[in-house]
Amino acid sequence: MQLKIMPKKKRLSAGRVPLILFLCQMISALEVPLDLVQPPTITQQSPKDYIIDPRENIVIQCEAKGKPPPSFSWTRNGTHFDIDKDPLVTMKPGSGTLIINIMSEGKAETYEGVYQCTARNERGAAISNNIVIRPSRSPLWTKEKLEPMILRNGQPLVLPCRPPIGLPPPIIFWMDNSFQRLPQSERVSQGLNGDLYFSNVLPEDTREDYICYARFNHTQTIQQKQPISVKVISAKSSRERPPTFLTPEGNASNKEELRGNVLSLECIAEGLPTPIIYWIKEDGILPINRTFYRNFKKTLQIIHVSEADSGNYQCIAKNALGAIHHTISVTVKAAPYWIMAPQNLVLSPGEDGTLICRANGNPKPRISWLTNGVPVEIAPDDPSRKIDGDTIIFSNVQERSSAVYQCNASNEYGYLLANAFVNVLAEPPRILTSANTLYQVIANRPALLDCAFFGSPLPTIEWFKGAKGSALHEDIYVLHENGTLEIPVAQKDSTGTYTCVARNKLGMAKNDVHLEIKDPTRIIKQPEYAIVQRGSTVSFECKVKHDQTLVPTVMWLKDNGELPSDERFTVDKEQLVVADVSDDDGGTYTCVANTTLDSVSASAVLSVVAPTPTPAPIYDVPNPPFDLELTNQLDKSVQLSWTPGNDNNSPITKFIIEYEDTMHQAGLWHYQAEVSGTQTTAQLKLSPYVNYSFRVMAVNGIGRSLPSQASEQYLTKAAEPDTNPTAVEGLGSEPDNLVITWKPLNGFESNGPGLQYKVSWRQKDGDDEWTSVFVANVSKYIVSGTPTFVPYLIKVQALNDAGFAPEPAVVMGHSGEDLPMVAPGNVRVNVVNSTLAEVHWDPVPLKSIRGHLQGYRIYYWKAQNSSKRNRRHIEKKILTFQGSKTHGMLPGLEPFSHYTLNVRVVNGKGEGPASPDKVFNTPEGVPSAPSSLKIVNPTLDSLTLEWDPPSHPNGILTEYTLKYQPINSTHELGPLVDLKIPANKTRWTLKNLNVSTRYKFYFYAQTSAGSGSQITEEAVTTVDEVQAVNPRISNLTAAAAETYANLSWEYEGPEHVNFYVEYGVAGSKEEWKKEIVNGSRSFFGLKGLMPGTAYKVRVGAEGDSGFVSSEDVFETGPAMASRQVDIATQGWFIGLMCAVALLILILLIVCFIRRNKGGKYPVKEKEDAHADPEIQPMKEDDGTFGEYSDAEDHKPLKKGSRTPSDRTVKKEDSDDSLVDYGEGVNGQFNEDGSFIGQYSGKKEKEPAEGNESSEAPSPVNAMNSFV
Repeated sequence: MQLKIMPKKKRLSAGRVPLILFLCQMISALEVPLDLVQPPTITQQSPKDYIIDPRENIVIQCEAKGKPPPSFSWTRNGTHFDIDKDPLVTMKPGSGTLIINIMSEGKAETYEGVYQCTARNERGAAISNNIVIRPSRSPLWTKEKLEPMILRNGQPLVLPCRPPIGLPPPIIFWMDNSFQRLPQSERVSQGLNGDLYFSNVLPEDTREDYICYARFNHTQTIQQKQPISVKVISAKSSRERPPTFLTPEGNASNKEELRGNVLSLECIAEGLPTPIIYWIKEDGILPINRTFYRNFKKTLQIIHVSEADSGNYQCIAKNALGAIHHTISVTVKAAPYWIMAPQNLVLSPGEDGTLICRANGNPKPRISWLTNGVPVEIAPDDPSRKIDGDTIIFSNVQERSSAVYQCNASNEYGYLLANAFVNVLAEPPRILTSANTLYQVIANRPALLDCAFFGSPLPTIEWFKGAKGSALHEDIYVLHENGTLEIPVAQKDSTGTYTCVARNKLGMAKNDVHLEIKDPTRIIKQPEYAIVQRGSTVSFECKVKHDQTLVPTVMWLKDNGELPSDERFTVDKEQLVVADVSDDDGGTYTCVANTTLDSVSASAVLSVVAPTPTPAPIYDVPNPPFDLELTNQLDKSVQLSWTPGNDNNSPITKFIIEYEDTMHQAGLWHYQAEVSGTQTTAQLKLSPYVNYSFRVMAVNGIGRSLPSQASEQYLTKAAEPDTNPTAVEGLGSEPDNLVITWKPLNGFESNGPGLQYKVSWRQKDGDDEWTSVFVANVSKYIVSGTPTFVPYLIKVQALNDAGFAPEPAVVMGHSGEDLPMVAPGNVRVNVVNSTLAEVHWDPVPLKSIRGHLQGYRIYYWKAQNSSKRNRRHIEKKILTFQGSKTHGMLPGLEPFSHYTLNVRVVNGKGEGPASPDKVFNTPEGVPSAPSSLKIVNPTLDSLTLEWDPPSHPNGILTEYTLKYQPINSTHELGPLVDLKIPANKTRWTLKNLNVSTRYKFYFYAQTSAGSGSQITEEAVTTVDEVQAVNPRISNLTAAAAETYANLSWEYEGPEHVNFYVEYGVAGSKEEWKKEIVNGSRSFFGLKGLMPGTAYKVRVGAEGDSGFVSSEDVFETGPAMASRQVDIATQGWFIGLMCAVALLILILLIVCFIRRNKGGKYPVKEKEDAHADPEIQPMKEDDGTFGEYSDAEDHKPLKKGSRTPSDRTVKKEDSDDSLVDYGEGVNGQFNEDGSFIGQYSGKKEKEPAEGNESSEAPSPVNAMNSFV
């Protein structure tokens, strides 16, 4: 008999046939006992791509099993490898594993190549994969001279790594001389190729030790590249720029990856500010559970890729200045992978079988077969074998058909090789599971009884239980393909002896196993949460209940670790005691009870608090009542008594009693009664046929206690129902039926078993007797064959095995409705006005309605002309009038239109037939406004008007009315001219108008119903018919002060133009700020400016003209110290200045006298050492004293004055200025913003004279520092 694969599980039938396992002809992972003859099977081999460490011996594994034990041979690069001729190569005894000793002598490179192992015995030959041996390589970096890199702040940078090619490829990372990893971020990151990318460099990137390291894991070596020096030069401002890609290049690229590998896509961009990278898949979504972002989202990785992941992926780099994208077209190829690998085949002589080898890949792999390592095309013929593509079919096999077959599936990306033997044996059944094996299982858990077997032909399996050999036929067993019997939920009665019997045509074998069911281990007294004071003693209880035949071990854990090794911790049989508790003892304590079959645990938290000298009383909800007892048990009452729990320092005010109906609503508790807090008994009223269980809760001022334990159960006797179903209704779902529905009684209301309903009905207006049926477990009954819409009397009565409920109430219902038969007649229409009509009709006879009258429905629609009718379906409008109304209003009609309507009656089933169509017309209405109005071709004294007719004329247009009037410069309106225009005109020219005058036009259409809405427009006649003046703004000037500036300009163009001023900081990219000029003045004052700042300004005109002046630039004056009192006008200051001047004069006279006498007096040094900040130095040309200047005076210095400390002087200005007079104010503005006087805020630098460089400070600066 042939072996086949079985389903993983097969549930046994509940029939009377014995429990028998019929296994198919092939079993996956079939194990032939090693004492039976069998072909070789490769059990262990080295990987296909085997990279070795050149410093260690080479070990190429090849292990196999078989009977007789197989012999081994090797090929190298396709030819026989004679290991006896190489003293460095040995084969492990009893194995095919090669050991090549290169540590003593020899080189690993000598043994590079492709190796294949063959295991052979008399039944066939199995071969290994082609094992490619390559030694790992970790070459040094090529010597190179690296020039320092010098960049400006903000530029992009790529530091190349270019590691040496190693085997396997190295792991790349960047560090400094201190072996510290260089920090990476969205701005600086390492690419997949190892290069270090900078989106933009910063001054802090300057360093001389950018070092790329390559780690070769196979040889545990690290190679280092020469350090790279980078210097970043700081720039005042780095120009921002949109992103561009550093890698990959261009707008698109391609990527190919193999199925099952990790797909890595990379995009790194430069830009300022640093771009952010986003990823999307153009034709789908990224797989959620397989997608990961690396390297600050610059790398997208998808693990376990498949062909479905092929497509276009787009990376988007974005910053504040723009965004770019790059599309990567991904193609997923696949090396061959198994769909169905060939499995070992055990057949008995004369049987049939198949070997199937199915693989997939991209491209589709090619399947080829070998026999005992030889291509099947050149192997010896076997008449029992037929090859059909990926399948080998065997028929009438004999012992000589035994062999090992190899299936090779290959494409350009790899190959798969599988060995599967065909072993022809004739063996009686044998049970491989040990006899009398004892299985012990915890109750309510699965039990698995093993019955490993073998035989050829394949045996059938039967399971029996008990000494008498009764066959298993219950529906509680699951039989697995390997013969294992599973009891999903083992119970106590599952204990016993089970017998497994295997049979085939050559014999029978059986084996007994024993099953014992043990009680589960439980912790019946668990440790409880504790709050203890520091220094006190605490104990945790852990009482365990277990099966008497099992020995439990109890251990304690603290915070899931062992207990501290401290004598303060004492473990007794059922408790843990902690003495002299400290703060460190706080935590979670867990009691773990283990047996050989199960384990349970329970935990409690210990909180340690500081000791309190006088603990306050604890106020809490009461403890639950206990010791519940039922007495005086009668049919409809019982007495419940209980013992109250501790009231926790708050008196109990009442007890609440709840009940559970375990028969009908198990687990759901209902309110039963409540009694005062002084009672401990209650007489409870009961309902029939309820399995009662009671519990009690105590209530005090704090709240409600937990429920008590449930009382014993009490089942009351059955009785007839007390109530009948409610919500009884009778409605028809079809014209010929009556559907009777009701709300059924619940289990509690049934009062006994066998709950049914007596449903009765009869026609209301007939003399028929009641018709009744009895139903159960439903809440609906359908009466068929009824007349249409006839009233019925209905009643539903409950009953059970004990009797009937009281007589039920009678309700009225109706059988099913049908569509009305008659249409409303005598339909009349009264048109009220152009948008409203009134409709009247006669009611239909009540009998023809055949249902509940819901109202009348009017369908009406507007007739379309032929062109519109062809373009779209006629839109019908519907109005429904409730009840028995016989008239209604149709609002919202269109004037001057042709309408059609009909009327239908409506019931609960639907609409009846329509009345004959009634046609009516609405009268004309006033038109809508003309669709457009334009003024074209303005001339010196004429304007031409063009318009489109109204979109809704609502009648026949009779004429147009045009009214117009001039508007002067103050926006006052002139006389109104009224002009009638024929209805067929769409253009009109007005002549003899005033030159360069604005006119306002009012235009509307008229029908016989009146005038429609008007449309307005304005236009201006031109100044010169031959050559119009183009509007222009010129000569824009700005006079600036510290925080404000006066603007003025010249304007040429039409009158009544509104100006606006736009300004902003010069050189800034900020948006222009806008100020509206009041009226059409040609001056404006800007306020709120920043001192010492250059501003740009321009003037524009509001309206359609949209012209602006050229830009101008001005600079505000520097910020000055606040001025409380102008000291230049104070008397004491003038006196002081006079005294200083007199003193200087005396000193000069003395100096002059001493010089004439030939003596030398260091006047300059004295002046430097004792310079008075109030003294003005002498002029060099005429020897007179300079002028005084107060601290806020910005008058230019006269020629010959000392150069200020900033080596600049004020430009000389011959104009008078308000600064020269009064209180020293820089300038004043009128209320309208115009400037009084002239002011110059410009500065010019003049070179200081060389012979003045060592002179005393300028008096202007001295005064500024003095104030």
